[in-house]
Order: sequence, then structure tokens, then C-alpha cells
Amino acid sequence: MSDARARRGGGVQHLKVKLAVFLAVCALPLYGSLSMWLRGISLIPLAAYGVVSAVAFFLYWGDKRKARNEAWRTPENILHAVELAGGWPGALIAQQVFRHKTRKASFQIVFWMIVGMHQMFWIDRLFYGSALSAVF
Repeated sequence: MSDARARRGGGVQHLKVKLAVFLAVCALPLYGSLSMWLRGISLIPLAAYGVVSAVAFFLYWGDKRKARNEAWRTPENILHAVELAGGWPGALIAQQVFRHKTRKASFQIVFWMIVGMHQMFWIDRLFYGSALSAVF
């Protein structure tokens, strides 16, 4: 699909690049949560990423519909709370599919900080045995 068609509403722009970024940022959380489940530690992180991502996706969908209809909107702090709870993968997909909240710089800064926090958590857990979190 061409970029011109994507801008008219026919799909995600720069799909290959965005898919590569999505896979890159999901790699550590997916590996970490899968390894926790397979080692019998906990299914909660894996389940949370899936369930909360679905919630985030539908919150973004609803918020986009409300924005088009000039109705009451979902507060940004609610969207960010759901992202922080593990819904950032679903939020990232929704941002691209619905082209929602992608241009608001202040929103994107907080969103990517949340993604970064999840990355740091899994780096700490997988490579440092949670030694860094003991300092705080």
C-alpha cells in the first residue's frame, strides 16, 4: 500500500519500519514474561500484557470515536495508567491503526517513557537478577 493511500485512511504508514520497532520493543517483555511462565514462576505478566493491551486498544478506539463525535473523551491519565499496567503494546498498535495521539508531543513523551520503564524492568530482571531494583 502506498504512503499516499495510507494517509487517506487506507492503512498504517511505513508499516515495515513500525512493525520492526514494535517487535524490538516487545522482545524483552515477551521473552521475560514467557520465561517466567515456562519456569513456573508466574503467568501474570504474560496474561497482563495480553489482557491489558486489549483493554488499551479498545480505550484508544473509543477515545478516537469520541473525538470524532466531539463527545466526552477518555482522560489521558487513564490511557497512561493502562499503558503503565502493561497495555502499552495494545496502545502502540491502536495509535497506529487509528492514528490517534500520535502527534501530541507531550502525550508521546509520557507514552515512550512508560515503554522505557517496561524495558528497564525487564533488562533488570533478565540481566541483573533484579539487583538494580533492590537499590531503590
